Amino acid sequence: MNFHEVRFPANLSFGSIGGPERRTDIVTLVNGFEERNSPWAHARRRYDAGVGMRSLDDIETLIAFFEARQGQVYGFRWKDWSDFKSSRASAEPRYDDQVIAVGDGVETAFPLVKTYRSGTVSYARPISKPVLGTVRIGLDQDEMKEAVDYEVDVTTGLVRFEAPPPVGVQISAGFEFDVPVRFDTDRIQTSVASFRAGDVPNVPVVEVRV
Repeated sequence: MNFHEVRFPANLSFGSIGGPERRTDIVTLVNGFEERNSPWAHARRRYDAGVGMRSLDDIETLIAFFEARQGQVYGFRWKDWSDFKSSRASAEPRYDDQVIAVGDGVETAFPLVKTYRSGTVSYARPISKPVLGTVRIGLDQDEMKEAVDYEVDVTTGLVRFEAPPPVGVQISAGFEFDVPVRFDTDRIQTSVASFRAGDVPNVPVVEVRV
């Protein structure tokens, strides 16, 4: 996988626009009713950081980052300022934010997930790029200790326990996370507006499956 474990400068992604994209196939029947189906199990996110450019230093930083990724060749981490942690936006992540699994007394490895709920419907989003040092894990109501009770692979989002969690025990997690993305263009166009400011109108990036 052509992926660099480096984050796009967070100060440049702040102010960007974007969000989740779904793909839906819609067939209209002769009676006017519709049949709708999605070939995607998970949404794909798109962003544009062009609105985040403010200074010539920002543009220099962007160009260096773009060149190091060789355009679209290498993926990288992206901080989605509207959705980057397991808790609510106004709170700090806690070890009991998200229930990620239930112990069976055998399995020791569990992937991180974030669950979105609306009414009685929920969607579990896989989290593959947690932020180093932010992951907290709990078993029922007890918080575990990293490097003692468990380890986290921040390149895959996999939590591995030293011993299998007991049968029926809820495994919970709290964390910050990045989105794995790549540039969605092989060209960056810049414009110098003054001696201290410039403009990059379009910096599209798109989520990649990892």
